[in-house]
Amino acid sequence: MSERDDLLVSIANTIKTYREGEIDEPTPEHVARWVSQFTPANQLPFLREFDHVMKKTFITKDVVNQFLSNLVTDEGLAGNDPATYWQRANFLTIQRAGQSQKEMVSLFSQALRDQCGLDLKFCGVEGGDYIYLDDVLFTGSRVASDLQAWIAKDAPEKAVVHVILMALHTSGHYYITSNRLRRAIRESGKKINVKFWYLFELKNKKNERNISDVLWPAVIPEFEQVESYIEEEERFPLTLRNPGRGLGVFSSEAGRQLLESEFLIAGVKIRSLTQSPKDFIRPLGFGNFGVGFGSLLATYRNCPNNSPLALWWGDPKATSGALHWYPLLSRKTYTAPENIFDALDDFAL
Repeated sequence: MSERDDLLVSIANTIKTYREGEIDEPTPEHVARWVSQFTPANQLPFLREFDHVMKKTFITKDVVNQFLSNLVTDEGLAGNDPATYWQRANFLTIQRAGQSQKEMVSLFSQALRDQCGLDLKFCGVEGGDYIYLDDVLFTGSRVASDLQAWIAKDAPEKAVVHVILMALHTSGHYYITSNRLRRAIRESGKKINVKFWYLFELKNKKNERNISDVLWPAVIPEFEQVESYIEEEERFPLTLRNPGRGLGVFSSEAGRQLLESEFLIAGVKIRSLTQSPKDFIRPLGFGNFGVGFGSLLATYRNCPNNSPLALWWGDPKATSGALHWYPLLSRKTYTAPENIFDALDDFAL
């Protein structure tokens, strides 16, 4: 096979469990149809870099289960008697949007049964730690909203809360710990200690942009629609990344810049198809700053709207209009009755 064919197979294999049982399993042909929408001359190097990144940022169910299984007996969390610790722990089910917490609690419940012989529904006593499970923290708004409400109304006067996540983005983590949760605790007058546990950390604070793990352009593509879009942003303009300072999840500076350029161009094109798009619908993902959030992380359950529009936007059956883009990772939204996704954070279609 050609290098292109090999890459199509590799990417399809990486994401083969995406929304398994809900949509057709991704195939090399599916990946080929998606990538054909990008600049023809750049498609092969684009596939090379995208293949490299997705191997680092696509979270499978096996990875989730292993992480949770390891946490059950982690001495830093559960001490040297995990069965007693978890029997006392109180599991929070306070998520007000999405279904990811239910999914994560269910997986953790199975790990507890397997390793400690515990039934989670019989766990929890006064004075035990509190456990908030979710999969990925992007902007942090959802975790903050859930815990703020709980702290104000239902939390005891003194508590330790462990927030367990598969991954977090540092901007969101900083935002909620230094601002929203700190303020909520102060206003409640309670003594609440919040600790975070996670497998992956993705750097994306503004002062980390040069070593970030998200798409953060170092140059503006010479593409009229992109240039016009960037010029129109006055309140939160794009601060360019200084190239060559760090690679993060990327294989090379050249590969990174290619992804940033292609996803930005495609995202601006997609955005232009909609009439009067909302400001937070940005080319590199829903957000309020620059050209978008820029995350390339997805899970076996769904793709966040904080990822580039060109990754998830569109309807495979559309032949015209705002949804006339073929998505690689077709996303399920809150409006879907069967929705079991987590990482929509504070934005939803």
